[in-house]
Amino acid sequence: MDKNTANNTKGFKLTQEDADKLNTKDGLISILSKEPYNVERALRYVNYLQKLEELQVELIRLQTWAIEKGERIIVLFEGRDAAGKGGAIRRITERINPRYMRIVALPKPTEEESTQWYFQRYVEQFPKAGELVLFDRSWYNRAVVEPVNGFCTEDQYKIFMKQVNGFEKMILQSGIRLVKIYMSISKKEQQKRFDEIKNDPLKQWKMTPVDERAQQLWDDYTVYKKKMFKKTNTELSPWKIIRANRKTEARIACIEHILSSIPYDKNTEI
Repeated sequence: MDKNTANNTKGFKLTQEDADKLNTKDGLISILSKEPYNVERALRYVNYLQKLEELQVELIRLQTWAIEKGERIIVLFEGRDAAGKGGAIRRITERINPRYMRIVALPKPTEEESTQWYFQRYVEQFPKAGELVLFDRSWYNRAVVEPVNGFCTEDQYKIFMKQVNGFEKMILQSGIRLVKIYMSISKKEQQKRFDEIKNDPLKQWKMTPVDERAQQLWDDYTVYKKKMFKKTNTELSPWKIIRANRKTEARIACIEHILSSIPYDKNTEI
């Protein structure tokens, strides 16, 4: 252990179990991947990887149960731009059977779709028997993103807010299981992530004109977000707010919530 590592572990006691975890491929990579070296941070990451693997096994079990029982499951993700929705979805889906799973991230409505009932293009993406569908943003675009950015009229927004609870009631009454997750980050953390995206050639494509305005419109987003929760956080179809300033903790929290929300048979063989 060099001087930098020692300085960054002051006051941190390493147990034998911790040492064994760090003396692995993942542990060594975690220590050496970022300077100054920080054993405590590396251990947190190794523990995260271990917990993630355990939960991913349970996701496979849940999916196996859903396939066997013909269950239909929707998990939708909303949240601030750069809140980590995509990263959470990747960890949820990377180990499960891709033939019974879809990720839906719809683009801007076409001219034809703009003339249809607002919910129609989302309904067309709903799961068939045994399938899990994850929405990376959903019909709730009309609750927050669209009114904040002027992409819908005030009347369109009001109609959506009147219809959405009834729409979700119909979804649930049809036998589809619906899980709603909102990933929340601070304004400071959002700006930090935007800066990282802009400085990374492999991530610059993620930055959109809407993202560029997100900091300027922060307070407007907050107003509409609060309206959305007040109206749509119902006993029948509640929201789960995930604090997402630390990505690894948020990913774990998302998976744990999904597993706790779906009454799958934990004895299902995989």
